Amino acid sequence: MSAVSPLRPGTASILAVGSELLGTTRLDTNSLYLTGRLEALGISVVRKACVGDGWGDLLAEIPLALSRAPLLVVTGGLGPTDDDRTKEAVAKVFGRALVRDEALLLGLRERFRRRGFEMPKVNEKQADVIEGAVILANTRGSAPGFLVAAGGTVVLLPGVPHEMKAMWVDAVEPLLARGGAPGLHRRTLKIAAVPESVVETLVKPVYAAYPEVPFTILAAPGEVQLQFAARGTPEEATRVLDRIESDFHKALAGEIFGRDEDTLEEVAGKLLRAKSQSLALAESCTGGQLAGRVTDVPGSSDYFLGAAVTYANAAKADLVGVSTATLERHGAVSEETAREMALGARKRFGATIGLSTTGIAGPGGGTPEKPVGTVHIALDAADGTRLHKRLLLPGERSLIRRWTTSTALGMLRKHLLGLADGARR
Repeated sequence: MSAVSPLRPGTASILAVGSELLGTTRLDTNSLYLTGRLEALGISVVRKACVGDGWGDLLAEIPLALSRAPLLVVTGGLGPTDDDRTKEAVAKVFGRALVRDEALLLGLRERFRRRGFEMPKVNEKQADVIEGAVILANTRGSAPGFLVAAGGTVVLLPGVPHEMKAMWVDAVEPLLARGGAPGLHRRTLKIAAVPESVVETLVKPVYAAYPEVPFTILAAPGEVQLQFAARGTPEEATRVLDRIESDFHKALAGEIFGRDEDTLEEVAGKLLRAKSQSLALAESCTGGQLAGRVTDVPGSSDYFLGAAVTYANAAKADLVGVSTATLERHGAVSEETAREMALGARKRFGATIGLSTTGIAGPGGGTPEKPVGTVHIALDAADGTRLHKRLLLPGERSLIRRWTTSTALGMLRKHLLGLADGARR
């Protein structure tokens, strides 16, 4: 196939292909990733679209997208099944033939052979190449990508996110990175279990100090994100972003737990590992969700010893040693019970830190004294630290449980950093 040297465009469109993306079970996350990568190259995304696998939809959308921007990045529809038609549609729009590439075909057969399978005949179509296109190697899957230049530039990428990302970084970005406008580089800072309005009030002076910088504040259950951007080379933008980040840290006094792709559970886990600490949990209202977040982190077995989901009062007593007197006098949802749960979890698993949650997540079960959303979180550490926090959370059950786990992980993080969080005893 002939080589193509695409010109660096200033604007781009993104097209996600797949009927499943038009339903309720799949989200198009690829376009978010591609937007960030294109912006970093100085290429503005002016249009995004999502279409099904229908032939007519593809033939209508591709020319429309190219009329809006000289670069079109398409994800999905490169697989072996009959409804994978992206490559065929692009060839039709450009008046190009599809040509069977024998080297690609041999590579596909070898890939299946190494996995112990004979390649199904349907996969042969993945060796068909748009005439004149640059073939983009897929190091993570079977579907190759393509770059086609004919008045505009179309990049075809697989829909599987990890395949798409690898192909973009390895094969596409080097072609588009040659010259061009300074890129837009974004950064996100994350705050756990602080209301959005409180964060907004604290950071307003930072906004005022950088009137030329675009700022966005976004709220999710148990987390607030501060997003901002700077234009220039990576080095130039980094200097600006670092200065803004430093100002945000000063304004928020220890509340920022990470940036960009960081998660609260990852940050807490790194601190546990770095400080040679171990963690045990006792959960009631969160029903194991806190343990789920902790163990979502690869390598969490280095510091996480175990958890007890003590939903019933008998489980609180039998598994983590909450006294019958405490349960009778104060109830399952109380500071006293939360503190005994944290202590009991720490001792039962032999950890240096115990963390507990107990509360009323609703929609029923509340009383005037303890309404739905009442939550108690406690931390008990071998160094003598005893912390407790009472919450009164709004919202539905899932939001209350997520906010509770974020608050608990935030308490753990602050304890490990020596920052006060919660009432001591």
